[in-house]
Amino acid sequence: MAFLSGFIAIIGLPNVGKSTLLNQILHRKVAIVTPKPQTTRNRVLGIYHGQGFQMVFIDTPGIHKTGTALHRSMVESAMATLQEVDTILLMVDPRHRHPPVPALIMNKLKAVKKRCIAAINKIDLIKKDRLLPLIGWLQQEGNFDAIVPISALKADGINLLMAELKKGLQPGPRFFPEDMVTDQSRAFLIAEIIREKIYYLTREEIPYSSAVTTDRLDYDSEKNLLYVSARIHVETEFQKKILVGKRGRMIKSIGTAARLELEKLFDFRVYLDLFVRVEKNWSKNTSALRRLGY
Repeated sequence: MAFLSGFIAIIGLPNVGKSTLLNQILHRKVAIVTPKPQTTRNRVLGIYHGQGFQMVFIDTPGIHKTGTALHRSMVESAMATLQEVDTILLMVDPRHRHPPVPALIMNKLKAVKKRCIAAINKIDLIKKDRLLPLIGWLQQEGNFDAIVPISALKADGINLLMAELKKGLQPGPRFFPEDMVTDQSRAFLIAEIIREKIYYLTREEIPYSSAVTTDRLDYDSEKNLLYVSARIHVETEFQKKILVGKRGRMIKSIGTAARLELEKLFDFRVYLDLFVRVEKNWSKNTSALRRLGY
């Protein structure tokens, strides 16, 4: 039998569970997850290896109204992905008010004329009588090859969703080696884990005004220790003061939380140095966005 493969874009509004689904499918954390919207800023690639097939998933930033150069970059990245894949997986949160999917997204799905599947996520958080009307609306407004209710967090319905996604695979090459789960560099993943902890431990504008870059990575094989130097970029001195915290407590909490997760992820000890730098209005500056990896 021919080997099957294909690229699948995961799209949707912010905070519908795209990254949670990808991590659940891969049984490994490749995308950061927080309760706050607009956590994902870059496209994240994850590779699922099955018996005789390979699915290459692209987790995209949430599609939303843009207000800054950063937000425009995020939405443009998500929209561009639709042209590059074989199948589009639209994730829907049934708790959203009607319509649960903006006309912009539905019209774009119709225009690209790709195989499309809708996954209604978070079904564990709604009453069952809300599900049928939503399925009916999706059938009427979209041209979906399948509509699958799931709970990405609890892995409910994932097998059925994967079976539907496999139907869209075509005879093709193994794009990535079997031991490869993501194309992310270690430096990128470390920066993302640190940014995740900022989202969890700070409030208001701080998470959205912060970016993280990894400056230095040194691994000592004898000590089984990774030395990491990373920089948190913020836009104002006030934000820096909040991130550092009184007597350095906030930056210490962020560093500790990130270090513990990195040690669990990499299975070796991590020494993490964090520094905070003010880069005024970086989220509105296209050259700064490129320098920071957006």
